[in-house]
Amino acid sequence: MSDTAPFAEWAPPFDAVWFEAASRGLDEPERAQLAKAVDRVRAPLQGEFALTGEPLDAHAAAVTLILAGLGADAATRISAVLAVVRDDSLFDPAPKKDPITKTFGAEIATMVQGVRALLRLGYVAAQAADPGKAAVDQKEKQRKMLLAMAADLRIVMLRLASRLQSLRWYAASKTPCPPEFARETMTLYTPLANRLGIWQVKWEMEDLAFRFMEPETYKDIARQLEDKRIEREAMIVRVVAELQSALDQAGIPAEVSGRPKHIYSIWNKMRNKNLAFSQLYDLRAMRVIVQDERACYAVLAQVHAMWTPVSNEFDDYIARPKPNGYRSLHTVVTDAEGKTFEVQIRTREMHEYAEYGMAAHWRYKEAGSKGGTQVAAGDYDRKVTWMRQLLAWGDVEATQAAKNLFDDRIYVMTPQARVIELPAGATPVDFAYYLHTDLGHRCRGARVDGQMVPLLTRLKTGQTVEIIAAKSGGPSRDWLNPQLGFLASNRSRSKVRAWFNAIELQERIAQGQTMVEKELQRLGKTAVNLEQLANQLGFARADDMYVSVAKDEFSLRAFDQHFREPAAGPVSASDALSERGVVSYAAGHDNVVRTGKSGVLVVGVDALLTQLARCCRPAPPDVIAGFITRGRGVSIHRADCKAYAELALKHPERLIDVDWGETGDALYPVSISIHAPDRMGLLRDLTDVFGKLRLNVVSVNTQSRRSLAHMVFTIEVRNGEQITRALAALNELPGVTATRS
Repeated sequence: MSDTAPFAEWAPPFDAVWFEAASRGLDEPERAQLAKAVDRVRAPLQGEFALTGEPLDAHAAAVTLILAGLGADAATRISAVLAVVRDDSLFDPAPKKDPITKTFGAEIATMVQGVRALLRLGYVAAQAADPGKAAVDQKEKQRKMLLAMAADLRIVMLRLASRLQSLRWYAASKTPCPPEFARETMTLYTPLANRLGIWQVKWEMEDLAFRFMEPETYKDIARQLEDKRIEREAMIVRVVAELQSALDQAGIPAEVSGRPKHIYSIWNKMRNKNLAFSQLYDLRAMRVIVQDERACYAVLAQVHAMWTPVSNEFDDYIARPKPNGYRSLHTVVTDAEGKTFEVQIRTREMHEYAEYGMAAHWRYKEAGSKGGTQVAAGDYDRKVTWMRQLLAWGDVEATQAAKNLFDDRIYVMTPQARVIELPAGATPVDFAYYLHTDLGHRCRGARVDGQMVPLLTRLKTGQTVEIIAAKSGGPSRDWLNPQLGFLASNRSRSKVRAWFNAIELQERIAQGQTMVEKELQRLGKTAVNLEQLANQLGFARADDMYVSVAKDEFSLRAFDQHFREPAAGPVSASDALSERGVVSYAAGHDNVVRTGKSGVLVVGVDALLTQLARCCRPAPPDVIAGFITRGRGVSIHRADCKAYAELALKHPERLIDVDWGETGDALYPVSISIHAPDRMGLLRDLTDVFGKLRLNVVSVNTQSRRSLAHMVFTIEVRNGEQITRALAALNELPGVTATRS
């Protein structure tokens, strides 16, 4: 707050005339409380000025009058007087010691503290610009934060009244209004007033802010309105008299009047509909207020009988309320002279809701609890709707429930006034991870509202959080301990787990590589290409092989077998995986189908034992070849199998011609290799494909590294057509590459 005021000639606040207006509608005990509040702040506010430059005592007095005009209750008016005091000695955070609580009660003390917190929010937000496309999202979060900080919506109403008064002061004192102040009004406060249904405040704030943002456009529209004012007012008087007379004769009790037009709404309609000023229908507008909904439609029929309705200019907001709860009938008609005008028809209840929104229950108690059923599109809007209705019911328990609606989220700020939305119970560590994963890993301390706090501190809405980070390093394992309470966000926990998983993976790779290299050294195979060896053993890459070895999921004996008995064909990874490390759908199956008849004919030999090689898993109608093994009959390979080609070079004398015979109902195991980015639901999507094709999955081996998944599915097929269909369907999944192993 500044120490000087650019406009010193301000009407003396808190005098007798002011008090009568400010206390209108209050009973004697409430008037006494208001008088006591004025006595409390009269001296502390004298000579003090707001950030805008306006005198604080005049500001408090004017805000109280705005609230009195809306019919606000005594607690709200008293809070308006007390909340602007700069001297913190008048307040104490401890309720038992707080003089405000002692003198005025806990309700008013809570509201005062809430208003002061919102003033701090406004001050911090004003210190930092928020450029870029994220600005709209930030304003929305500020609106949510403003609501979440309010113990009840009367606190929000106080803040809106304070902003309206500041705009009035800029206009009355002719003090230049900062452009950012006007823009903030348009982007933050008028949308909030609109959502709460306080149109009387919304329209005036919009007109004043628009006047400061677009002074030339404002003056131009105002001039055009003034040029036609006498003619327009004469017509309105005539039409009002005609309609009132017709309704009286029809026996419909109604109150007919002209409706004021707001300059910003005129400009907005001209811009949105690309209309000239002369093309606007509703510059001449009437409002009819009746007793009930049936009378609304009776008046509509009377209006359409007297004048010609304009097509496509009728809106029934009674049957279909606006998203913010507004209800009324709107129609545009043309008189005998060809002049168009708008008629709005509504009940008294609808009218009070349209003018005062959430404040309508203060002004007109008889309005009841159903003043405008809002059809809210989003969860946030539904919360605001419910809160407004709960306050209208005047139910203490219901109002407390309204306060709890935002308990699942908190809204805190960065030092640059960026609003961050977090789950309730979030800590500075959650805050750091929200900003950036690396910042979360390096988080070592935090300041909340300028004070150092432990990392497990529960943050509260409205606080400003600053993270203290190391230049390098990682998270603590303690952060994953739910009993210690360092993290409330699942998102943060997953990032911490991902860090330790990555560290563990690297350690596994190093450990496994050491074990493999020692085994190969023992076997005298140090010149082997490890990537090729991993592929021969059924792994996508060497790192996957190292991890399986380190986790004892792949036996080192498989290397000895691979080099010692090449005639038996390469040993696949699925053969060597230990039972505990395999992700398998096996249900009594082995990796090789055991059928009474393999469906393979060995040329020139009857009843010779045959088995399908697991390195290539042939199936009809693959071109196949046979290799005579030691003691296990004929091993059947695909003709293009690399392992078979190596065997043919080493032992050409053991090759034998084979062909498919009568396969009947024989099933053949086929391996399909799948590469895809690792994500939630990937395994489910893949198995769904096999399920739709009615293919039985014998087993599946999965390996994941650096967010990439490699899976080998073994399925049972009867012929090559089933394989083709399976590959086509798998390759249609996003990011999936499927090939036959």
